[in-house]
This record gives sequence, C-alpha cells and structure tokens, in this order.
Amino acid sequence: MGKGGKSDGSNVEEENMAAWLVAINTLKIQPFNLPPLGPHDVKVRMKAVGICGSDVHYLKTLRCADFIVKEPMVIGHECAGVIEEVGSEVKDLVAGDRVALEPGISCWRCTHCKQGRYNLCPDMKFFATPPVHGSLANQVVHPADLCFKLPDNVSLEEGAMCEPLSVGVHACRRADIGPETNVLVMGAGPIGLVTMLAARAFGAPRIVIVDVEDSRLSVAKELAADEIIKVSTNIQDVDEEVGLIQKAMGGGVDVSFDCAGFNKTMTTALTATRPGGKVCLVGMGHHEMTVPLTPAAAREVDVVGIFRYKNTWPLCLEFLRSGKIDVKPLITHRFGFSQKEVEEAFETSARGGNAIKVMFNL
Repeated sequence: MGKGGKSDGSNVEEENMAAWLVAINTLKIQPFNLPPLGPHDVKVRMKAVGICGSDVHYLKTLRCADFIVKEPMVIGHECAGVIEEVGSEVKDLVAGDRVALEPGISCWRCTHCKQGRYNLCPDMKFFATPPVHGSLANQVVHPADLCFKLPDNVSLEEGAMCEPLSVGVHACRRADIGPETNVLVMGAGPIGLVTMLAARAFGAPRIVIVDVEDSRLSVAKELAADEIIKVSTNIQDVDEEVGLIQKAMGGGVDVSFDCAGFNKTMTTALTATRPGGKVCLVGMGHHEMTVPLTPAAAREVDVVGIFRYKNTWPLCLEFLRSGKIDVKPLITHRFGFSQKEVEEAFETSARGGNAIKVMFNL
C-alpha cells in the first residue's frame, strides 16, 4: 500500500514519525512503522509535503466523498523527498536521488489498468485515502516506478506540487486543450490555478477565470489569467455573469473547467460554453447538482469528468524544468514538522484567505 504500517511504538534504528489523523480535528505526531522494503520498492525520506483540500476534509469530518476514516490514518499525499534505500531489483534510482512521488498504486490487472486508465482502478491504494496511510512522515516506502527523478533545476517543493498540477494537466488532456482553445476557469482556488497554468502551457491563447474572492483573482491575474471576473454565490446572477464572461473572452468559450463543482458554477459553465464546446467538471463541491443539462445538450456541449490523473508526472516535471509552468508563487505558507506546526499548518490551510498551498518542509 502506500505503503501502510502500524503504530506500536517499537524502536528500529531511528524512529519514523508521522502525522496521524486520530479523530475529528485531531492530528498527532506518532511512530509509524514501515513495511519491509520489497525488491521493486524504495525508501524515501520526505522533504516536502503539501496540504490538499481533501486532507482538510478528512481532518474536519473524517470523510471525503465516499471515503471514510474508520481508524487512525497517516495524512498527506502531495510529496517529494530523497531516496535513502532501494530494493534489489530497482535499476533506475539510487540513494541520494531527489524524487516526486505519484501517490496512487493501481493493481495493473483490472480492465481499466490494462487499458491504460489506471486512475479508475477499483483497487487503487492511494496515499491518505482510507485505509491506506499517507506520506506526512519522516520516511515512506513506495514502488520505485512511482518515484520520478527531479531535474536539477526543480526543487523538492516544486516536486511535491506535481500532484496538484497533475490534476490540471489531466483535465487539459481530457478537454483537448490546445492553441485554438479559449478557456474559462470557474474557481481560483489551488486546483483552479493549476488548471489555468496547465491550460496556458498546453497553448490556450485566452483564459478567463472567475471566483467569489478578490484575493484569489488577483493571484490568478498575476499568474496567467487574461481576464478576471468576480462573481456572486447567487444563482439568480448566472445570466448576467455569463454575459460578462463572454464579453471578457471576446469570442466563444471553447472549454470551461468547473474547478468548484457547485450548482451555480456548473450552470454558469454549461451556459457560457459555445455550441459544440466542452465542459470539464474538475471540482466536487456538490455530490448532486441540478443543472440545465437539456439546453446544453441541445447545443451539443460535451460534459466530461476527471478523477485524479494518469501518466502526468513526466510532463509536469518537463513543464517545471522548462519554465513553461512556475508553481512557486502558489506556495504561500511553510511549516516545519512539529506537533505545534502541523496543527498550525492545517488551521492555516482550512482558513483559506490568502493561503493557497501550505507546505511542510521536513
């Protein structure tokens, strides 16, 4: 698994410590025993771990969508570190290599895996998705083929950012973004911002992004957005806001990314997108939505969804290496790995405000 372990307090060499989610709003740094190193595994000393919205959901409610935490679990899945030990069959990595970790281990036996869509594997073992333990720890054991060597000019923090960036890259692939695709992004949170950056790297010539918060829109404008629009949470304002979006785009909206996933954002995306365009649902704010699907279907607007990502780390690292994408401005807060700092970091991330990506430096 990712790769699991138990907390029984036994001492082996240096004790491996991890941030355990033990109850609602309760994280504790406790010992984390790693499994034996398999022939195709590597042991990685964690150096950078980011906080994701799903981590905060688990902390606040002990659940995220249909995944429920039923026993103490190590949190964290956006990560990078340094190889400390390699299994006997590992050929491409050596101790001392800096790597970014793809957090999901698929079965490679099911139909989805065999067809290459391993992100849909029903037996996926994913860092910090119950009951699999995560990576906010001193060390983890992980399959070598899911550890990607960082280019010399890419930092460990940027390596950890490959995980959220992968969501944006996968969304752009699903929506066929290219140099002739004008893009609307609904939501300027972390995932909206990485989707915007990915769309620009894929060649999108014009990007309009909307949000309810001025602070996030100003960040979006500094990063890559051609136009920003502040919107309300009132669904009665959709028609007026669609007019503003279309005016700001200066032409048709070819693809809309809904990176929030609410009734209003999806309604806006479906209404704003041109006939024959595409809406990609990225965010999962509402489990169920009531949206104007019939009028969108009558205009042949395609709706696609995404779940996590597949085969994205090499492209993310190339975007970072080449400078086509700069994720550094997204990292707004940094914390060490003590009990006090872990609690403060999660409080900072949960508050939102000017916090975009909160990062642990271990």
